[in-house]
Amino acid sequence: MEAKLTLVGAGPGDAELITLKGIKALKQADVVLYDELANADFLEFAPAHALKMYVGKKAGNPSFSQDEINGLIVRLARKRGHVVRLKGGDPFVFGRGHEEMEYARDHNIPCELVPGVSSSIAVPASMDIPVTRRGVSESFWVITGTTQNGELSDDLHLAVQSKATVIVLMGMSKMNEICALYKHIGRGHLPMAVIQNGTRPDEKSVVGQVWEMPRLVKENQIGTPAIMIMGEVVALSPSYALDYLQSMQMAF
Repeated sequence: MEAKLTLVGAGPGDAELITLKGIKALKQADVVLYDELANADFLEFAPAHALKMYVGKKAGNPSFSQDEINGLIVRLARKRGHVVRLKGGDPFVFGRGHEEMEYARDHNIPCELVPGVSSSIAVPASMDIPVTRRGVSESFWVITGTTQNGELSDDLHLAVQSKATVIVLMGMSKMNEICALYKHIGRGHLPMAVIQNGTRPDEKSVVGQVWEMPRLVKENQIGTPAIMIMGEVVALSPSYALDYLQSMQMAF
């Protein structure tokens, strides 16, 4: 038995969007510690003897602290062997993956990383929203909605002034504040999309403009986990054109 940690990016939710290398790691696991955002179907790839333990975090629900998860990784690796830490999206994109790897290495546990498909790109793509498009958007920002101290990221104040596509992860509790930032600088009519459970069978989404998004999200009962996309590229989605046409018909 050899103690080891493998961080595996599980992708945005669609069970077919995990990598072959990620599946290979799961097949060799003695322990699987999985997150809220990791598709439970992936557990079928792990051996029957493997311990499978949910350690996810979900807003408003009891959950393991990061310190508790770090400790679990080390204890279970020493006791059982190969720990696969299955995390939604990519472990190094707001996934605290580097913190877990660093803690394990500090305790002499060898580590490996298997990158995953990030929801920041794949979820917009699932609605035909490219994060970049020639002549429309030359770059994109990926920003956390809430920082460690619970405040809006300072980067958001810069991002809202940019012509780049802005993707906000884990920011639904701050959506009103984010929309207010755009409206404050006169960009309330910028196209925006909010997508819940992106790439999953139960995906829900709403598209419109920044000024109306708080109302649209409430009317369509969009909840967490969800991502927000602000930028002219949102208007390239067929859903945007359809919703705009329907709203114009209702207005008349």
